[in-house]
Amino acid sequence: MSLAAPVVPLPSREAPSGRPLLVYHPDYLTYRFSADHALREVRGRLARDLIASILAPVEERAPSLASEDAILGTHQASYVKVVKRLSKDPVVAEPDFGLGPGDNPPFAGMYDAARLQVGGTLLACEEVRTGRFARAYNLGGGFHHAMPDRASGFCIFNDIAIGIRHLLATGVRRILYVDIDGHHGDGVQDAFYRDPRVLTISLHEDGRFLFPGTGFADEIGEGEGKGYAVNVPLPPRTRDAGWTNAFDAIVPPLAEAFRPEVLVTQTGADAHTADPLTHLELTTESYEHAGARFDEIARRLCSNRWIAVGGGGYDVTTVPRVWALLYAAMVRRRPGNALPEDWRRECRRLVRAEPKDGTLRDASHPAEEAAVSRAVAKVIDEVQDHVFPIHGLR
Repeated sequence: MSLAAPVVPLPSREAPSGRPLLVYHPDYLTYRFSADHALREVRGRLARDLIASILAPVEERAPSLASEDAILGTHQASYVKVVKRLSKDPVVAEPDFGLGPGDNPPFAGMYDAARLQVGGTLLACEEVRTGRFARAYNLGGGFHHAMPDRASGFCIFNDIAIGIRHLLATGVRRILYVDIDGHHGDGVQDAFYRDPRVLTISLHEDGRFLFPGTGFADEIGEGEGKGYAVNVPLPPRTRDAGWTNAFDAIVPPLAEAFRPEVLVTQTGADAHTADPLTHLELTTESYEHAGARFDEIARRLCSNRWIAVGGGGYDVTTVPRVWALLYAAMVRRRPGNALPEDWRRECRRLVRAEPKDGTLRDASHPAEEAAVSRAVAKVIDEVQDHVFPIHGLR
């Protein structure tokens, strides 16, 4: 799927309201840095199987590999060449283009493994753009840290930037991108930092405490894109009340002002309290809240068009539950709380673990944790001060 495709306007009528497309391929599991790496793509398989079990029937398609031309629309040729070389012989004398010991160790077959993830996001984008589906969820992708010339934060190719560029090149005029990963969506922000056609909003843990160390409230875009990069850097232990308050104070008003044609969301689950890498301490309550708001934005402002991709998440039995709840928002259903025994058995077999509470949703948090902290309120005020006037909201 090439970015050189001719410009075709979005269908003028409202996109179809049928069931969303679920994008998944068994070979997503080949995106595997090492046996002990934090990123374990078995989480995507578990998410797919949970969704199929509790939200059937499911419209599902497997993607094909993204073309090299599509990737070269976002990544430098010299970097892609290195990825291809290390894919055949993953021995690195010295770290090269972000690939080396640590976060991004090269592995055999990584070029095709990464291209397949990009292919999933391009498939989701194309199916929604053409109107064949109103909504699509790629259970792969979400690699928001990858930069044009280097890998970063477990991300080889930035499927989100590639997908958004495809939408822009094929007729979409305004795209709202909302990133709820625990880490700042720096690579996507960088790709569109001067482009007013893409409003990027990232809610994440403050970069003073967490990788990649960026995403502060004063990072608001440059040139024509000033005001179209929005960052909500939240303090550790923000918890559900603070996070949902920040989301509601920032995302819906900006969406209303921007009037997007398509909503794109990165749905990393690593802000969850069970995640070993972050400290925001959210529960499934926040993700269901976000899903409901995304559904409303898509219906009210985007002719129902919503594209979602995966992202971070390093507790392998939490991620499937979060993504199942977000897919449930896409189909506008509220599944019961019981987890199928067959799925729990699969968790035990594949990852030797299962959800602690044995339920789809987390147990309610104590009432004393339900307050919005002064630190969160300060972040909200700071973000609004920086970007709201630019959009006529103050």
